[in-house]
Amino acid sequence: MSNASGSKHKGRGRAPKAGSGLDKVDEHVGSRLRLRRTLVGLSQTKLGERVGLTFQQIQKYEKGGNGIAASRLWQLAAVLDVPVSFFFDGIPTEDDRTAEALDSGTPMPPLGRRETLELVKCYYRIKDPRVRRRVFDLVKATVGALENAVAPPPVSDPP
Repeated sequence: MSNASGSKHKGRGRAPKAGSGLDKVDEHVGSRLRLRRTLVGLSQTKLGERVGLTFQQIQKYEKGGNGIAASRLWQLAAVLDVPVSFFFDGIPTEDDRTAEALDSGTPMPPLGRRETLELVKCYYRIKDPRVRRRVFDLVKATVGALENAVAPPPVSDPP
């Protein structure tokens, strides 16, 4: 049986209805689970232990291979200290999916990049909240200055 994305259904769980987009929802929720787990510094094994699952099941959730039941999502949200809505933040809308179909070269969103995760982990390793706040202010000021900077005039080739 093929699902909406054209790949064969794997596993014993429900097969998404053709055209439903459910597999994309599962992938999005899984990527948000991975993001939060990584940000709080938990391995798949440690998260699994806290919710009574194996690391393989956490892995399947994160890849979107298995959908996460509402009660399990509630449990994961509690362990990861986020509201359940966190897992659905930034979910693509129908307009986004149409635009994505037109432009298949869409870059990875900033929160999904390893660099972003490393930056956030380093930031939260700064124990002194005053120092952490000053680093935050520095980054904000730098971005603001760069955004407001006037670009130098283009260099013309010599005649």
